[in-house]
Amino acid sequence: MQVLSAPARISLSSILFATDFSPASRDALPYAVALARMYGAKIFVAHAIRPEPPLTVPLDPLPLEAGREWQQARLDLAEFLARNPLEGVAHEEILLRGDLWDVISSVIEKNEIDLLVLGTRGLKGLKKLAMGSGAEKIYRQALCPVLTVGPSVAATSKPHLPKRILFPTDLSESSLRALPYALSLAEENQANLIFLHVVPLVPWQEQASTAETSRKRLQSLVPKEAEAWCRPEFVVRFDFPVESILSLAEQARADLIVMGVKKSAGISVTSHLPWTTASEVVSRAPCLVLTVRG
Repeated sequence: MQVLSAPARISLSSILFATDFSPASRDALPYAVALARMYGAKIFVAHAIRPEPPLTVPLDPLPLEAGREWQQARLDLAEFLARNPLEGVAHEEILLRGDLWDVISSVIEKNEIDLLVLGTRGLKGLKKLAMGSGAEKIYRQALCPVLTVGPSVAATSKPHLPKRILFPTDLSESSLRALPYALSLAEENQANLIFLHVVPLVPWQEQASTAETSRKRLQSLVPKEAEAWCRPEFVVRFDFPVESILSLAEQARADLIVMGVKKSAGISVTSHLPWTTASEVVSRAPCLVLTVRG
């Protein structure tokens, strides 16, 4: 395993903020704005208007702007942004008709989006997020990383930059695709970076040697000059991934979890952590979660 000579600095010039105008979405907006200001990025605020139901007798479709739903969405968007949360930030508002994933993917591709920001809040919405195929597409097929503001993240109008970042990894190639983001954000914010490797189902007689080997592999991921801008910590645990990640995030008071997920090749394909693990981390984490597709 190669040691990185320097963190690959991430660059964010275009941020997509997808909104349904819900309180969860409103709580996530300040984080998108904070990142836009930090990187000098432009924000695209996008809302998907649900597709029209198929008609038994085909008719010529009306222009989108003439539809009642478009007019209502326009009013909702104006109300959503009425308090000028984007003041001083370059931004563009987008209303498109279609399924959520179709709208998101088209905006990402057309505008070369570097980061997608989403908010989720409430049991009903979370259940739909964790179990719906739309969520799987967002996490596994988005061409850019996805930052999720989950239901356990405290609402704030002035979010602080991350000072403690948790990077869980199984040391696979797909999970390590997220490492440059963890390193770069740690450097940008002079943050502590905590590496976590979870090893399940190891006999207790072998745990000490396994932990030592795993810790050395984690240490090899850190650039030699990293101690000049962060204090890396290395944690090896023998437990189930979900509980290990969430408990350490709580204990360490992490501001951000950065983790890799595999591109979907079908509904049954799992991520480097099982899909149920990734979705549970996103929905239960006490902090922001950045997922990076491998």
